[in-house]
Amino acid sequence: MKKIKKKYLVTGVILCGLALGSCMGISARAEESQDALIPERVFIGEIPVGGMTQEEASQAVEEYFDEIGNEKITFKAGSKEVSAKAGELGVFWQNPEVLKEAAYIGKKGNLLSRYMAMKDLEREDKVFPLEYGIDKAEVVKFIENSEDILNSEVQDAQLKREDGAFITIPESEGIYVDVESSIAGVESFFASEWDGKSAVVELVADVVEPEHTEEELSKVKDVLGSFRTSYANSNAGRKQNVQNGTSKINGALLYPGDEFSVYEVASPFVRENGYEVGGAYENGKVVESIGGGICQVSTTLYNAVIRAELEVIERYPHSMTVSYVKPSEDAAIAGTYKDFKFKNNLDSPVYIEGYTSGGYVYFNVYGEETRDSNRKVEFVSEVLATTTPGVVYQAAPDQPIGYTTVDQSEHVGYKARLRKIVTVNGEVESNEVFNTSSYRASDKVILVGTASADPNASAAVNAAIATQDEATVNAAIAAWNDAALAASAETPAQEAPTPETQTQESPATQPETTPEAAQ
Repeated sequence: MKKIKKKYLVTGVILCGLALGSCMGISARAEESQDALIPERVFIGEIPVGGMTQEEASQAVEEYFDEIGNEKITFKAGSKEVSAKAGELGVFWQNPEVLKEAAYIGKKGNLLSRYMAMKDLEREDKVFPLEYGIDKAEVVKFIENSEDILNSEVQDAQLKREDGAFITIPESEGIYVDVESSIAGVESFFASEWDGKSAVVELVADVVEPEHTEEELSKVKDVLGSFRTSYANSNAGRKQNVQNGTSKINGALLYPGDEFSVYEVASPFVRENGYEVGGAYENGKVVESIGGGICQVSTTLYNAVIRAELEVIERYPHSMTVSYVKPSEDAAIAGTYKDFKFKNNLDSPVYIEGYTSGGYVYFNVYGEETRDSNRKVEFVSEVLATTTPGVVYQAAPDQPIGYTTVDQSEHVGYKARLRKIVTVNGEVESNEVFNTSSYRASDKVILVGTASADPNASAAVNAAIATQDEATVNAAIAAWNDAALAASAETPAQEAPTPETQTQESPATQPETTPEAAQ
């Protein structure tokens, strides 16, 4: 009896196994069929595919990708960003092989493992990951086509003055996208982080921060130094030059440590750069030169700068004094060997405003006023010595005897200095020599006509000019002009006295190869 019971027990186990297989209704051929249904409670990502065939599940996933193709993907580089739809980037399903795995749940393996797989589904959902991929070529194309938007040069904050008020243009960072490194990051994001919704993806970029900011420029609000000079009596060409040169300097912004050169900013002095012919100094004479008048611009700026107490690096006096400022208050520009340069030696930016109005040229230096309100700065011109000019007579062979004209007015020579006097609460704190200047004397030049049909008359006047004596020259003109000769023809001829020729050496001078635009 015991043996019989053992047989029945074994047989029961076998029958139970067969019964389990029969209950699951699975055959070896059925589990390989594409028509086999995916069990309930199976998902691919968030997509329910239970009860579907593999083909139906694949279609469901594709429909999902059609929907998420409209999701916005924003690429960000620093403060710049551009957006595209996911579909435009070629987003695709990266792991479609999970369909087969989903379809084979409870259909592969031994009877026990199949049974357990189905039991697991009764307790919880089975979720297969949905992996995303992108078309690398499409992403590269999109980013490269967006470089004009994403990439930008670093820009410091800017400052300009309009209608008596300051306007600040904010700074902006420099952005330079590394396309190759960015693509690797985008691929990684879609493969491991994207959830099928709108997203922001950071691109790999070098971001360069601006050196100077809007906050820094907000300090520029106080007048540190001002000056004006008149150019109302200038001719049209010189007026144009003063206005043109002033406009080129207007708006200059100097940060701490920055240097400024009038020559570099205002040159070249040619018509193509807005300049005309105007009066200038050359070798102690007044000549006409393109750009004549730029020295008045430089001089006016110089006086505003020293009152702002910025550091003067380079300044030269004119060869002769000018009419629009006192001795030692001028700053000449001549070629590349005479320039006015200064430096912002303050701890905050300064802004140079220059304009012309009503025959005056104005310069204002703006910045942050940190000086004591009771502190006053004054500049005083002092003449140390003078040189009186002479009178020089020169022959004008193309003009008749009797013609005289002043070709050049006289200029007194000076040695001078400029003193800087600082007072606090009315008490002198310092009184120092700020600069020294020397100006050559320039003789008055009178042209005397020497042309005559009578060679003796021409010779006589030329001989008188050689004496450089005013009385002798005037006597020769009176005796040898055409009217005098005509009158003498009616009376016995007399030999007019001819003075001995005298010569006078001109003082040695250092020639200036480039005119100073002074007059």
